[in-house]
Amino acid sequence: MLKEFKEFAMKGGLIDIAVGLVMATAFGLIVSSFVDGMFMPLVGKIFQFGDFAQAKVVLSEAVVGADGKVTTPESAILYGKFISAIINFIIVAFVMFLIVKGVNAAKKEEAAAPVPPSATETLLGEIRDLLKR
Repeated sequence: MLKEFKEFAMKGGLIDIAVGLVMATAFGLIVSSFVDGMFMPLVGKIFQFGDFAQAKVVLSEAVVGADGKVTTPESAILYGKFISAIINFIIVAFVMFLIVKGVNAAKKEEAAAPVPPSATETLLGEIRDLLKR
């Protein structure tokens, strides 16, 4: 059973998937950092809103007691974070689309190149054609 597991784990496909998952996770963090740290503040500045990732609709304000402690936290719809997550998804999905498209194009190029017949096959074909006459 251990031998079968080792063969399964060492197959190229499984290792490729693991490497792809690690790279996708790292890429997702890079995109999140870009969107949250650079893109959303620019969008907020354009729309005169401040940091758009912090945009929210407050349903009920936080209730603060006499001692200064929050007794009931604020209830809000955080639509800025939702829009930020959608932008992250669109960027990651587009880049993955470009990668898959590039890999598929490379596979087509490899498959499209037919192997020319060897000299022996060419000679046998000529002999066959001569015998048909």
